[in-house]
Amino acid sequence: MRIVIQRVSNASVTVESKTVASIEHGLLILLGIVNQDTEEDIIWLTNKVVNLRIFEDANGLMNTSLLDTNGEVIVVSQFTLHASTKKGNRPSYIKAAKPEVAIPLYKAFNSTLESVLNKPIQTGVFGADMNVQLLNSGPVTIVIDSKNRE
Repeated sequence: MRIVIQRVSNASVTVESKTVASIEHGLLILLGIVNQDTEEDIIWLTNKVVNLRIFEDANGLMNTSLLDTNGEVIVVSQFTLHASTKKGNRPSYIKAAKPEVAIPLYKAFNSTLESVLNKPIQTGVFGADMNVQLLNSGPVTIVIDSKNRE
């Protein structure tokens, strides 16, 4: 699993002119899934996400986590995170999991994240053509790959 985390002042997701998710202070998470992803990847990533100290404390230092700040979350599925640009100019998405694999893992990621946060999260619509708007705070943008834990 590969995620792009963006700390946001606000974010929303619109599908066919209808807002399906909207948050204030928190994280927008773009989630890409491959066939090799497992429950272990979900557990590792969700724990990493909620405990990352990327929110400012009283002294203005990035020293508090999503759990500490009670921030909100939107998770958006994004197969293009696994694009291969090695050959030519047209990206290949062969590494991205097909919907029959990706949907259950996407749902499990969201469910696990809700469980760890002990509150509901919001999501985009899997497979839909979505418009994502955000005001990146900082800006803070972090990429994490469960297969390359650095």
